Amino acid sequence: MKNWKLLLVKVAFGLINHQKITPNMQRLKMGWPLANTMFEAALARIGDEPEAISIAEYRSRQNRLLSQLRPDDLLIVCPNPESTRSNDVHYPFRTSSDMLYLSGWKDPESIMTAHHDGTSWIVTLFVQPKDTLKEIWEGRREGVDGALNGWAIDAAHSVEEMSTIITEMIGDANRVLVRSGINSNIDSMVKDGIEKRDRARQQFGNGPISIEDPSAKIAELRLRKSAAEIAQMRHVSQISSVAHEISMRHSAVGRKEYQLQSVIEGFFSYAGTSGWAYPSIVGCGDNATILHYTVNDDTCEDGEIILIDAGAEYNGYAADITRSWPINGKFTEAQKEIYQLVLDAQLAAIDECRVGRPYNAPHEAARRVLAEGLIELGVITQELDEALDIEEGQLRRWYMHNTGHWIGLDVHDVGIYKPNGEPRLLEEGMCLTVEPGLYFGAWRPDVDCPERYANIGIRIEDDILVTFNGPDVLTKDCPKTISDLEAIIGKDFQ
Repeated sequence: MKNWKLLLVKVAFGLINHQKITPNMQRLKMGWPLANTMFEAALARIGDEPEAISIAEYRSRQNRLLSQLRPDDLLIVCPNPESTRSNDVHYPFRTSSDMLYLSGWKDPESIMTAHHDGTSWIVTLFVQPKDTLKEIWEGRREGVDGALNGWAIDAAHSVEEMSTIITEMIGDANRVLVRSGINSNIDSMVKDGIEKRDRARQQFGNGPISIEDPSAKIAELRLRKSAAEIAQMRHVSQISSVAHEISMRHSAVGRKEYQLQSVIEGFFSYAGTSGWAYPSIVGCGDNATILHYTVNDDTCEDGEIILIDAGAEYNGYAADITRSWPINGKFTEAQKEIYQLVLDAQLAAIDECRVGRPYNAPHEAARRVLAEGLIELGVITQELDEALDIEEGQLRRWYMHNTGHWIGLDVHDVGIYKPNGEPRLLEEGMCLTVEPGLYFGAWRPDVDCPERYANIGIRIEDDILVTFNGPDVLTKDCPKTISDLEAIIGKDFQ
């Protein structure tokens, strides 16, 4: 019995094995955890964490917003409430992006207000009070005193006082700026304030007469990123880029989609982010032709392309990267044709991300390259102008989404694309994704899929900062040429 157990141990540690012992196997034999060797090597590629966004910057953001309001306005910013996953288990809480943008405050149940006292604007936070018993179970709280120390606010109160104080604020306001439907208690207070008809209102004209959603005003501010914001985004982009490379190196025939998902999301956490910015898309084979596939439970078979769309979040700021590659490390000729075409389209689109160009210029550039390429490959039988037609063009069979979107505190960040009905012109500091793709799902009943390209799904996505010097690719560290991909897929991290 002892000899049998010893034999198993020797086999497990590669002491009796006719196969080649890989460097990672050797490290495991020596007692080094695999994650420590792979993740530490990857972490060494990541630069230092950026400085936190300063109180002065939060104040500047608040002032830019408040300068657009009237002295008799009341601004109320509400985060989403905590959400129940099941029974007494909650989903991880993430405060609203507007709250993050204006204050950096992350705790649940908090409300931010701004009102004018006749002399200046007063920014107030309503926060969970200190409560030792609850803190033992749920974690430490800043409390009122903590909120007043080191945060960009003028006053703080317990949420237990919120109803009384905010009701009074509403009574003194002429207009309330709040996004309805987020906090039912706030909605009720505002509604009661508008409907109230008492002697004070009759004598003095007190009380609000209108409600306005401030989201568009805040979105316009958030659309242009400051240097401090760009530093956060550059950092999370670098982490996400390296995470994708780790998943490439971990690729092999027979891998489960969720195994590659665990590697990439594991590094997000290992590198100090708050985790994923959106649910990861990890699809092999025909799953790569499903745009928002998130089941991620299939086995990757030889000859298949895997598509991974994943990005981390850091201090609220998102990265958004998509890469596609052969799970076995070698593109077939058909896969090369489609991949290179998508890459050419992406490069053409990135080149359009310049100051003064309309926001849709990258999309139109990508569509043109894709249509021309598919005509040359014989997939599209129409002339170019016909192929590009939104309604009847054959391009929409294989490319059915936009080429990009704003990115920042939300992965699909806020900001109007067509103010006054015309495409917005790109400006210094705007950030957007560029993500063309082609999807040949042989499972689809609505198209006659070319056999040569059956079940090939390719998307290539990067995050772009618009500058006066041209497009700055924040995710440039993530490999994407055919030669670069084939050189690292399935290989140890160097």
